[in-house]
Amino acid sequence: MTADRFRIVRRNQIVDSGLPPAVQGIIYLTLGMFTAMAAWGAAAGLGMTVLLNPTTQLLVYSGGQYWPQVVHQGEWWRCITYMFSHGGLIHLGFNMFVLYQVGPMLERELGWKAFLFLYIFTGLTGTLAGLFWHPGTPVVGASGAIFGLFGFAIALYHRIGDSLAEARRNFLLQWAFYALIFGFVVGADNAGHVGGLVGGGILGFLIPTGHRMMSRLQPAFSILGWLSLTAIVLAHLSLIGSWFLR
Repeated sequence: MTADRFRIVRRNQIVDSGLPPAVQGIIYLTLGMFTAMAAWGAAAGLGMTVLLNPTTQLLVYSGGQYWPQVVHQGEWWRCITYMFSHGGLIHLGFNMFVLYQVGPMLERELGWKAFLFLYIFTGLTGTLAGLFWHPGTPVVGASGAIFGLFGFAIALYHRIGDSLAEARRNFLLQWAFYALIFGFVVGADNAGHVGGLVGGGILGFLIPTGHRMMSRLQPAFSILGWLSLTAIVLAHLSLIGSWFLR
């Protein structure tokens, strides 16, 4: 991945102003999950409060991460569905706004398959950090995966080191700072933030920066991307199935 490739991508961004497919799909699925949660809450008689402050029980029911049920009841899918569940409109709006701001730039660099793998992988490292930090606390939100994007891109652009890469690194550092402050203000899952950031940073330091090596890795990224997409679909089908089996 050379400096020339970064310049080509920058020019393409002027023409391609729409959302790339992975970011678009993540946003749509997340909005759909929130709508489903709100509908379940309204049907349960919780009224409009679910839009700003859904109950813990509703969050878990709607796919939130809860490690006791993962470990003791085999609900593995929570490790993925929690990334697409959110604890209210403010939580949802901020995370999706940040993803909208930083995700397209990175997806256009990597391609949708590598980007989707990165998003799911760092979401998993985020929730694994939560397992060791607070295993009995229910968790929802995309912020672990979003911090993973921050960690990956900051590490990668820092290694590339040309003027455009440094500008992008500084742009992402700024957004990471905003997200961190927001997390402290609302009492977000800081374990997930750290876990995602570290997972993304490790990948960002390991991935080759040369165009030739990146081309050789494309088949592997293609497989990982399709596996990630399959995992998302199976996880949400498992969640839906759990609603009818209880």
